[in-house]
Parts: sequence; C-alpha cells; structure tokens
Amino acid sequence: MALYTIGDLHLSLGSDKTMEVFGEAWRDYVERIRDAFSKLNDDDVTVLCGDLSWGMSLEESLEDLRFIDALPGRKILMKGNHDYWWNTAAKMKRFFAENGLDTLDILHNNCQWYGDVALCGTRGWFYELEGQTDHDEKVLAREVGRLETSLKAAGTAEKICFLHYPPLYQGYRCPELLRLLREYGVRQCYYGHLHGVTQRRAIEGEQYGTAFSLVAADYLRFVPKKICD
Repeated sequence: MALYTIGDLHLSLGSDKTMEVFGEAWRDYVERIRDAFSKLNDDDVTVLCGDLSWGMSLEESLEDLRFIDALPGRKILMKGNHDYWWNTAAKMKRFFAENGLDTLDILHNNCQWYGDVALCGTRGWFYELEGQTDHDEKVLAREVGRLETSLKAAGTAEKICFLHYPPLYQGYRCPELLRLLREYGVRQCYYGHLHGVTQRRAIEGEQYGTAFSLVAADYLRFVPKKICD
C-alpha cells in the first residue's frame, strides 16, 4: 500500500471543455492520467487536490467521477476553485453510493486516514492580492476554519496537509494558513492550482518547518506523486 497525490485533472468527459486547447503540455492528458494510474495497486491511496471536473453539477460530472472511480486504488477528493459540481458531504456520499462509485471519498471539514497518518486539508484561498474584496476575506476565514477543523480531527497523529491553492509562492504568503501548519506540526504540504508560467513562481522545499510540493497534474506530467509506502 502506498500514498500518492495529484491535483487539477480538469476532466471533461461529459462536456466539451478539454484542456488540450492549452497546448502541448495537455496533449492526450486523459490517456496519460489513465496510463500513469495503471501502475498503481488497488490498495494504494491517492489524494486528489481539487479541480477534478468541469461539470457544473454532480450529474454533469458523473462521467468524470466514473473515470476517477475506475482508476486503481482509493481516491480521496478535495474541492478546487473550478469544482462547481461540489455539494454537501451528505449529497455527495449519497450520489457516490447511488452510482456505484465505491472507491471515492472526500476530504472536507474532516480528516481521512492512511494507516496511522492523518490526511488533512481544505481548498484554501488567495488574499492580500490586488483586487481582493471583503468577500475574499470571509472566504479565507472560512477556509482557515475548515483547515483547523481538519487538523483538530487528527488529534496527536502525524499529519500531512493537502490544499488546492498554494499557501505561498514567490511574492505571496498566506500567514493564516501557514500559522496553522506550524502550530499543528505539519511537516508536509501538497498543493495544486498553478499552471503554465505561474508554475515558475511555485515554492517547493522546506519553509517554516514544512516541506511544500506543487502537485498540479501538468506540473507532474500527469503522474501521481508518491508520498510514502
């Protein structure tokens, strides 16, 4: 059994919004995802760090969710800024059950487990950037609360954190999220969201006692990043 992560699959199997319009980096990305996951085992666990489907509802995302469900192993889903299909935990779990999506679970206002290791996280948010509003401040406060709820649910266990938005990159820091990572002793944090030229601004490696890694699918060339066995 091994633990993996990857974000930003941007699937559109039930609609016509392929990412291939963004150039060579996204060529044949669906088949590349399928091929990369074929190397995983059925007892492996993969955390998917948001932006999974372009569907506007659970029903519109069904083909994408079926694709994810058919990949080997257990998949833990997180919300990204483009996951408009995301709904309440109860509705999503019921939808998964009704459609036989047996390998899917969610990381949202909770923590999941990989053996004795707690998998914690939330979407995150950008703030203190040009053009931000009071609404953005409220959204960030909600995301900070969700991350703390997730970290508290883990108790004293070792914690790995997953976010969609990066909590830091060149020219930007989110002190509220970074404070929680430090206070709860999180040693590893994985995030997505950054694409194309913005990936040059990604910060990886240890900062403030936490090792950060960008796991957007195009950055990883659509191969899930192995965290541990």
